[in-house]
Amino acid sequence: MRLRGQGLRLTAIVGETDTYQHKPLYHEIVRRAREAGLAGASVFRGVEGFGASSAIHTARLLSLSEDLPVAVVIVDDEQRVRDFLPELDELVTEGLVLLDEVEVIRYAGRERP
Repeated sequence: MRLRGQGLRLTAIVGETDTYQHKPLYHEIVRRAREAGLAGASVFRGVEGFGASSAIHTARLLSLSEDLPVAVVIVDDEQRVRDFLPELDELVTEGLVLLDEVEVIRYAGRERP
């Protein structure tokens, strides 16, 4: 798959302990993105944050949280990302979903043997 030029970045910020059918929610989002044929998805674990509940979650030793924020980031062309949004409506019941226009400069993977 070639991806270059204008695209759309979807970022879903959820809690690390959020689940879907007893598995991590972020894993289900990545699985469905792959199943939908999107260009790729990455999960980033936050070290500190707060959301709509205003409770601060942190990785600092003295106030260690078990529910740190995680961001699932997906980039693809606009229509493919927008077509994926109904999947997120089903999965993300608490959290934040963002869309940003981006310019893809390079998208390359390893050659498979």
